[in-house]
Amino acid sequence: MKKLLNTGLFALLVKSAGMAAIAAVASTAAVSAQAATMTEDLVQNYASAMKSAANSQSTSRVAALVSDDALISLSRRGKTTSLDKDGYLKLLQNSWNQTSDYRYDITIDNIVTTGTQAKANVKTVESWVKDGKKVSYVTTSRVTLALSTGNAVLLRAVSQVTIS
Repeated sequence: MKKLLNTGLFALLVKSAGMAAIAAVASTAAVSAQAATMTEDLVQNYASAMKSAANSQSTSRVAALVSDDALISLSRRGKTTSLDKDGYLKLLQNSWNQTSDYRYDITIDNIVTTGTQAKANVKTVESWVKDGKKVSYVTTSRVTLALSTGNAVLLRAVSQVTIS
């Protein structure tokens, strides 16, 4: 060891190890920067996760797919209601509590990604039984999804609801 220190080889090894660590950090930062871009796959993953969460009637799983800053505007017959995340989750929970045989489906198209966001057309079909009658809601929306912890979450939705 003494000879290694005296030759300066030890200093070179320490310096090389430091450079390797810097290179590793730079490489990790580059991968993180690449992962911070919204993709169509992330949008489709959002749709799959939302379908699963809604069909299992899991408020906590749906909550994880909705931004804390979400704003959801629902229009039906010329009347519009705007909900924040908490209001949206309460509406879902109340609906689930008052109905049976709940089913949810979602399709997404016309996806445009830019940086950490995506805009897309979303169609959801929800059906359930209430007071012995089958009810279906078809909702068409233009949504904005944002990247959060590597996943797409709902940030904004402007929706038209039709009951059939």
